[in-house]
Amino acid sequence: MPAEKTQSKVERGVYLSLSAYIVLSLLKLGVGWFYSSEALVADGLNNSTDILASVAVLVGLKISRKPADRDHPYGHLRAETIASMIASFIMVVIGLEVFISAVKSIVEFKIKPPSTIAGFTAIVSAFVMLAVYRYNIKLARKTDSQGLKAAALDNRSDAFVSIGAAVGIFGAQFGIVWLDPLAAVLVALMIIKTGWDIFYETSHNLSDGFDYEEGKEMEKKILQVIGVKQVTDLKARNHGSSAIIDVTIHVNPSLNVIESHEITENIEAMLKQAYKVGSISVHVEPHEMKKEVERNE
Repeated sequence: MPAEKTQSKVERGVYLSLSAYIVLSLLKLGVGWFYSSEALVADGLNNSTDILASVAVLVGLKISRKPADRDHPYGHLRAETIASMIASFIMVVIGLEVFISAVKSIVEFKIKPPSTIAGFTAIVSAFVMLAVYRYNIKLARKTDSQGLKAAALDNRSDAFVSIGAAVGIFGAQFGIVWLDPLAAVLVALMIIKTGWDIFYETSHNLSDGFDYEEGKEMEKKILQVIGVKQVTDLKARNHGSSAIIDVTIHVNPSLNVIESHEITENIEAMLKQAYKVGSISVHVEPHEMKKEVERNE
């Protein structure tokens, strides 16, 4: 899929999330405040953070479209990952604020029983966000977008949050009034958990982390390329939704430059077909048969 078309699809998913968050946050905050539901207000505040997070992801996507320049020879694709990390910070901060507020309500016991209207509002919101999640997660897998994946996971957590809020609200109708602020506490913990998960993944990518098993799988595939005698070094790191790979191979020392170059081209074609690779650097070394025999002995 062309990069421009991929970016357009990713942005469409983020805009869908943003639109849903704006409508639902206004609805939840209004209904939650008017009908005295702390759980629904907490859910509305959660969606308010999602608005900021979605805007951050959109800005990151816009920056990541910029072509490579003198200061960024690999391009600006990591802007999307940075935007996802900023979104995770926003989620954790708001989650902590909601948690403190809900706990304070339970301790002070200044609780009013919420209306069932607040509960039905939470249920409708949950169904809306589940639909948005299903759309975005499919698109994220198709485009391999970290930003959209973060948005989709947030969509799913928002749906669960709304379900939890509904349980608390309806439970309060049966005289368990503390169940509403308790639901707000659980909402806050889910917000914090989602923020932490996104932070963990983005920080791993930004610190040049790469899945070890996937790296070993790449090495095995390279060894299957005709002419490759040995792979002595393979390094990979994520750059946005693509990988940058540096590998050292050993070939028959009697090969000329053209023949060695053909092997490197075969490796590049194979890796680009098997994985989403942005850049590959293959370093060729002569294969020393004597040392190999000594090692086997």
